[in-house]
This record gives sequence, C-alpha cells and structure tokens, in this order.
Amino acid sequence: MSESFEELPNLGPKSRVMLQQAGITTFAQLHNLGAVAAFSRVRRSGANATLNLLWALEGALTGLPWQAVAREHRTSLLLALEQHERDDAYPFARADGQRHGTLAARC
Repeated sequence: MSESFEELPNLGPKSRVMLQQAGITTFAQLHNLGAVAAFSRVRRSGANATLNLLWALEGALTGLPWQAVAREHRTSLLLALEQHERDDAYPFARADGQRHGTLAARC
C-alpha cells in the first residue's frame, strides 16, 4: 500500500489539497475512512467539493476510472453518503455502529 497520494489514479493536485486540508494526509487514512467518509470530511472542512471528488476517491481506492464509478456506482455511493451523513447527524441511530466506506469494503 502506497503512502503517497501522488501515485493514486483519479486524484489531481486540487483533490490532494482538499484531502490534506481535511486532515487526510496518507493513503492509509483514506483507505481506513473509505471514499464516502473521506468525502464527507472534506466537505465538512469547508472545501467546495463536488460529487466528482467522491467518484475520484472511490476510483482511487478501487482502481476504477472515476468516470466508470460515476456511471456504474453512482446510486450506491449516493445512498451510502446519505446514510453516512444521517449517521453523523444522529450518531446513536445505528445499533451496529458500522460506517459506510468504499464499495470494495461493502462487497
């Protein structure tokens, strides 16, 4: 597992800066959070992140091009993001304590 964002597909300089400003500075952190939680953290940090960042993060973690993620996994990622944000708003709402990460983590 590489520690550098430089080697990850789909993540350009602006994406890397947004991640770093959100406190995500290593691949291990990104991997442990998953695309959905990382995207949510970036948005909470005040960055003007669009859903393209979510597709790019998922692609960086799964090795898929962001365009394929947007086309093939859009609905499941949007549902996971909605659930993640609901869980953050109501942290005790889930009995199992699980968080939503990447599609790879859910498969």
